[in-house]
Amino acid sequence: MQKRILVVEDDEMTNKVITNFLAEQNFTVFSALDGQAGWDIFQKETLDLIILDIMLPKIDGLALLAQFREVSQIPIIMLTALDDEYTQVVSYSNLIDDYVTKPFSPTILVKRVEAVLRRNVQEEENSGKIKYGELTIDLDACTVENQSEAVNLTKKEYDIVTQLISRKGKVVTREQLMDQIWGYDYNPSDRIIDTHIKNIRKKLPSIEIRTVKGTGYAIEAEL
Repeated sequence: MQKRILVVEDDEMTNKVITNFLAEQNFTVFSALDGQAGWDIFQKETLDLIILDIMLPKIDGLALLAQFREVSQIPIIMLTALDDEYTQVVSYSNLIDDYVTKPFSPTILVKRVEAVLRRNVQEEENSGKIKYGELTIDLDACTVENQSEAVNLTKKEYDIVTQLISRKGKVVTREQLMDQIWGYDYNPSDRIIDTHIKNIRKKLPSIEIRTVKGTGYAIEAEL
């Protein structure tokens, strides 16, 4: 079955390029040029993923993101062009699955779309709970509890913790994390994974995440 994607982008040329390229890759695509039209399509159609621009007429992209999240956990990829937009997107990173900075290649966007959809399917197939020491990960609700108390993780932090614990006792490389979570190749100059690991260590001090120099990270097989 073809995956159904909604593209909400107010620039007609960009919208057309994205829509046509996705259609060529055998996706069913719905297109909206403003936030209200995007919301109307979302309410009427069954969708698998949304590509959402941050700057939109009628309903702003971030406001529309909040509306989507009030009623659904559908995968969302945001599009951003300016530095201040990037800062806003990062602050909402717990509500989105990925973001793409303009200008971008349609091929790169499709790779991101495929990675997010693949990850979403994996999460559905692996539904249930994972326990590690005093930690409980609910794969259905995408929540983490430590000693029965909720831990506030961003989506990317949650994804990293899930990857590490599902491969406990093994080294998880930075390349694997980038591929599975972000959906693109690892750049050694990009410190984004290290930053997330640092934040996870602060939030989950009871779990020892070991840095394997030049390779990645690992946690013990059992606590």
